[in-house]
Amino acid sequence: MMKKEELKIVPFQAAMDMQSEREKYDRAKWIYVPDFYTEYRYILGTAGNSPLITIGINPSTAEPEKLDNTLKSVERIAKGNGFDSFIMFNVYAQRSTNPKQMDKKPDWVLHRENMQAFKWILENRVKKPVIWAAWGINIETRKYLKECLREMIGISDQYRAVWCKVGKCSVKGHPHHPLYLKKDSRIEEFDVKTYLTSL
Repeated sequence: MMKKEELKIVPFQAAMDMQSEREKYDRAKWIYVPDFYTEYRYILGTAGNSPLITIGINPSTAEPEKLDNTLKSVERIAKGNGFDSFIMFNVYAQRSTNPKQMDKKPDWVLHRENMQAFKWILENRVKKPVIWAAWGINIETRKYLKECLREMIGISDQYRAVWCKVGKCSVKGHPHHPLYLKKDSRIEEFDVKTYLTSL
């Protein structure tokens, strides 16, 4: 893993404008920004007219054609609920297989670019956004995640997004993580604003 001071963040728009030849995947099928593997990821999903936007805490190692178990579950749930595609997004864009290894202090430049990516999704990839709250108990990992989530919810309000959950919430009210859900699980409405006040 790169040392923190060595990590150079490519702004979201610049990442959208550049086309890397380092990674080979079907660009007609996949949305992947940046389109090469780095220490952070803004977006990973499939192209379609009706995507289920899924919000986790932070990206792991998944890439196009190399989905991890979480993303495989996201894809199954999206299809099972009538969506033709999925877009995986995260409250914080730093890649880490273990959320406890995330930045102890937030990189606000990375967060700002992540929010630009979120706005782009809502403006360009879907007409009536449905957002699946899917971060599980990992929202408790870092205090700054609540602030990041609050901003996301504010942005989603501008686009009249509908929030949903899948499965039972935790004892503290956190929405269920995509793992260990039955493939026929149904989405249900989620009052994300009330939830936020309880964090």
